Amino acid sequence: MNAQVAVKMKSGPSIMLASGKWFDLLDPWNSDFSIRDIAQGLANICRYSGQCKSFYSVAEHSIHVSDMVGNFKLEALLHDAAEAFLGDITRPLKQLLPQYREIEASVENAIFTRFGLDPSSKVEIKAADLRVLAAEQSQVMPAGTDYWAAGSGIQTANIRVEFLSPPVAYDRFMAKYNELTRCCGTRG
Repeated sequence: MNAQVAVKMKSGPSIMLASGKWFDLLDPWNSDFSIRDIAQGLANICRYSGQCKSFYSVAEHSIHVSDMVGNFKLEALLHDAAEAFLGDITRPLKQLLPQYREIEASVENAIFTRFGLDPSSKVEIKAADLRVLAAEQSQVMPAGTDYWAAGSGIQTANIRVEFLSPPVAYDRFMAKYNELTRCCGTRG
């Protein structure tokens, strides 16, 4: 007898979310997910494959990136939202998995569509993401990990990593989302 697990293959490979909803990895557009599902996943995922000084969530990172952009603050908050469903895969591993990158792009596009986000925001967000990455690495990784930033002309963001616990990261992520959607119109 097979044990029931929180993975199904009915319409496509799917995962059950903490909300009890199913997310189809190959059909994210027709999956029933909410901002709370995204916040739940990001708050519980540690950046750098957990290879940092202490737990540092993707949710906390996303808040920092949102705070760094002049425009597109909601897009920046949700720039890593696909990781809520796919996990935070390290950049070197992503380079080895072209099919993963296709799936990630599909999930990102579904999220951008669901929340009415502007795809032209990606260039500005990437610049802010790199600034935050440089600042994070100097705070959460071994000394010298951020060497690449100085040589590439990246201006390190002025942030302080707080190593928020998952429940606090969830609450702050949701507060930031609510603040941004109140000022910018309701989305998702």
